Amino acid sequence: MFDTVLVANRGEIAVRVIRTLRAMGVRSVAVFSDADADARHIREADTAVRIGPAPAAESYLSVERLLEAAARTGARAVHPGYGFLAENAGFARACADAGLVFIGPPADAIALMGDKIRAKETVMAAGVPVVPGSTGSGLSDDQLVTAAREIGVPVLLKPSAGGGGKGMRLVRETSALAEEIAAARREARASFGDDTLLVERWVDRPRHIEIQVLADGHGNVVHLGERECSLQRRHQKVIEEAPSVLLDEETRAAMGEAAVQAARSCGYRGAGTVEFIVPGGDPSSYYFMEMNTRLQVEHPVTELVTGLDLVEWQLRVAAGEPLSFGQDDIRLTGHAIEARICAETVSVKEGSRGFLPSGGTVLALREPQGDGVRTDSGLSEGTEVGSLYDPMLSKVIAYGPDRPTALRKLRAALAETVTLGVPTNAGFLRRLLTHPAVVSGELDTGLVERVADDLVPGEVPEEVYEAAAAVRLEALRPTGEGWTDPFSVPNGWRLGGTPRPVSFTLRVQDPVEHTPRGTHTVTPHQVSVTLDGVRHTFDRAGDWLGRDGDAWHVRDHDPVAASLTGSAFAGADSLTAPMPGTVTVVKVAVGDEVAAGQSLLVVEAMKMEHVISAPHAGTVAELDVTPGSTVVMDQVLAVVTPHEEAAE
Repeated sequence: MFDTVLVANRGEIAVRVIRTLRAMGVRSVAVFSDADADARHIREADTAVRIGPAPAAESYLSVERLLEAAARTGARAVHPGYGFLAENAGFARACADAGLVFIGPPADAIALMGDKIRAKETVMAAGVPVVPGSTGSGLSDDQLVTAAREIGVPVLLKPSAGGGGKGMRLVRETSALAEEIAAARREARASFGDDTLLVERWVDRPRHIEIQVLADGHGNVVHLGERECSLQRRHQKVIEEAPSVLLDEETRAAMGEAAVQAARSCGYRGAGTVEFIVPGGDPSSYYFMEMNTRLQVEHPVTELVTGLDLVEWQLRVAAGEPLSFGQDDIRLTGHAIEARICAETVSVKEGSRGFLPSGGTVLALREPQGDGVRTDSGLSEGTEVGSLYDPMLSKVIAYGPDRPTALRKLRAALAETVTLGVPTNAGFLRRLLTHPAVVSGELDTGLVERVADDLVPGEVPEEVYEAAAAVRLEALRPTGEGWTDPFSVPNGWRLGGTPRPVSFTLRVQDPVEHTPRGTHTVTPHQVSVTLDGVRHTFDRAGDWLGRDGDAWHVRDHDPVAASLTGSAFAGADSLTAPMPGTVTVVKVAVGDEVAAGQSLLVVEAMKMEHVISAPHAGTVAELDVTPGSTVVMDQVLAVVTPHEEAAE
């Protein structure tokens, strides 16, 4: 076994790998960029090495700097985690050339399965069914359009390189193909450095089932059952579970064997995942989508139902050990479900920001553990969450003897999760787990998008403003030390007049004038308010309030300051940044005539693109950014002066 392993990643997966290294008595080396100088994975490792400035291209994606860190610390092996260089064949080869063991599959297997076009051809030759789609690599835009027309819409555009839903586009109208191909290429190039695309038939209301495989260097390959990953948004998984309620034992065995054959077809070694698309009405008609040649984000649910530590077996296989068990030894016991906690502003009602990447400083943190609950996290209080890296912060996983028990435990765990200072999707996921279709197991990859509007409150609850006002009242009360100015006591008293209730102008989204009317108890970390006989208790940190996984940033509203910042309150003609990020595309210039809804700019944050469109027909009167500009939330990007008819 290796004595020292360098973990070439960050965040929760780095912490997760370090945990197993410690348990195995292996020395861990963490790496960090300037943005992660005080990150949790650094503190938990045995030693840590700075590898560069904040941009990933100059740090976590720098093969040279990672190899230098390994040499400086005497590491004998490198664990890539997931994301960044985990599925980069060049990195795997560079490790081997440097005398390091890459804890993952052979570079040739990574290259083969990383090319979705070659991967489909390879597994098809091994007898694995594949999704109908385009053939050949390096297709031009025109060839992609032709292939899409031959297949028939709806179709799915997919980057040949990479994964994780980056660059994928569902196209339902042939007229939209050209624009969607351009967007898919742009995102694929930014995410993977390769804009090669393929096109596949879209299966309406599909289910996403993946099989975990494990292979050693002695010819042994087993599968560890399936994971249901159908709950997705924008092709990104949000909830995963094992096993799937869809499969019977016969289908499970058949899909497992297909996954084993796929792994054998590319000479696989280590832990990997074979992903299938499955028509919900006919589970026996499954199709190979791709193989992820790395550890998956959702690996904990497999660990909980099999009792195996997948990171441990990655290390053992990389060290040359054979698997100590065969297929007949694998048993799936109980049920496990995982929720991905992401830095995300969650709101889909009119006038709000939608599902957008967020950021900030973690001011208060509570992450549940124990009694069938596990949290894998890279957070600690004081962590700065920026827009440079992936938005996933942590994972909450629940295990029980059956699916209903696991669901209940996960809902309760999400209600206990507190991450104040950074908006997250924890409350949204908790409500998603109560949806009748989720409870019954009637899932498909479009379910989350269809029900999202029903899972986000349309208005900020009154008790949130009541709690915020209570904090402000408490700050105004006399301390009892020394002389008290009677005019500073918040009792509404006025000279020669009727007492007037104290009110505060507060803002979460839109400004609200709130007059406290309940009873309150305020402590440094908690606020309780009673309204109409109902008691509401919130966690608090500064201007942040949290309850049941939801969080609100309640600020004092100053209309003059708001107008001076150029925020959304400045006028309907202003197009503002919906999130902190980088402007990647500018499609217009000052003086251009634009139509209502026309895309003008693209802002990228946390590997996600957001298109900024014209609010109405008009003329571009101001344009304050260029490609590459870094912007903050609510910064004015452009101003579109409406045409006369639009103004009317």
